[in-house]
Amino acid sequence: MTNSSLLDQTQLEKLRAKINDEIDSGRMPAAQFSFAYENEVILTESFGDAGDDTLFNIFSATKALIAGVVWQLIDEGKLSRTTLVRDILPEFGTRGTTSEWMGTITLENLLTHTSGFPTAPLGPPKWDTRASRLEVMSRWRCTWEPGTRFEYHPTAAHWVVGEMIAEIEGRDHRDVVNDRILGPLGLSDLHFGADNADLDVAPLVALGETPTAAEIKELTGIDIGDIDLSEVSPDILVAFNEPSIRAVGIPGAGGASTSAGLALFYQALLHNPDEMWSSVTLADGTASILSNLPDPMTGVPSNRSLGLVISGDDGLSAARSMGPTVSSRTFGHNGAGGQIVWGDPESGISFVFLTSAIERNFISEVRRILSITAKAGLATQPAMSR
Repeated sequence: MTNSSLLDQTQLEKLRAKINDEIDSGRMPAAQFSFAYENEVILTESFGDAGDDTLFNIFSATKALIAGVVWQLIDEGKLSRTTLVRDILPEFGTRGTTSEWMGTITLENLLTHTSGFPTAPLGPPKWDTRASRLEVMSRWRCTWEPGTRFEYHPTAAHWVVGEMIAEIEGRDHRDVVNDRILGPLGLSDLHFGADNADLDVAPLVALGETPTAAEIKELTGIDIGDIDLSEVSPDILVAFNEPSIRAVGIPGAGGASTSAGLALFYQALLHNPDEMWSSVTLADGTASILSNLPDPMTGVPSNRSLGLVISGDDGLSAARSMGPTVSSRTFGHNGAGGQIVWGDPESGISFVFLTSAIERNFISEVRRILSITAKAGLATQPAMSR
């Protein structure tokens, strides 16, 4: 249901019109959005081939679930921001060519994407078991000194975090996420792990044409020649249609959800029900900028907290895919393919947009993200002014 005192109906209509235009033009097969407030979903709408109960791959929005577990382990004294990976996983990086650097990597480095191994390889069949994952990680190396540079780690850093969680808890990281986060919060529409193999998830469809490096540089001024985009290529992303890949529980990308399920999770981050986290640790995750090293893709400060992205007060929130209409305190973590996820402490509203479209032209994808999130932010202005 809609609470008209919280959402601007004119701006909502503009949001709907934008999404319907994408659907009608064939640029998106299916989409869904939700707004939530005070631990309740106040509006869900679906488009194209989606219904309100349709599940979508959420890709890197999954990282927030891993962060939620980490924050609890910090509160329990089992981890800290300065915990060295090798304190938990002694063989990590010991067989690579930069063993000394790998030995300096901390939990904070992993969660702020400053670890120095953004494209370290791990895929099937090696990712199927803990033993094979750890063996692969023992051979990883840094491409730059940890802590000196930000570069987004699509999956590698969170694979390490997942193994640290499993080592501490003595059980599979997927079970830990379900037992510590999804179960206690009653998030039955948010899934992570083995049960994903049995889910009916909206099929991902790759659309459009890949832009050339010259086109990217002309539009953005950024030379991507030294940036490896292969891990988030359309072909890799569409592979998440395979149930066995979803079932692996890739810690940085393996979740599936409705928009409502994710919106309610972000309500938990806004309201901390049953004090799931201490106020200090939750602030490190949702309010404290721990790294503002520049993002090489955008040139702007990365504004990374302990697991999420903070909008910031520098007027550059759009470059962080938050859009210009949310407050400076807004936090979130989007996912590949154009998934949008944020919570705004100023309005108390969380917003999630999910789609099954994998746009080959990421310039077009960025434009769509910014248009949708800007309109969603404007729709929350009545709540912001309360």
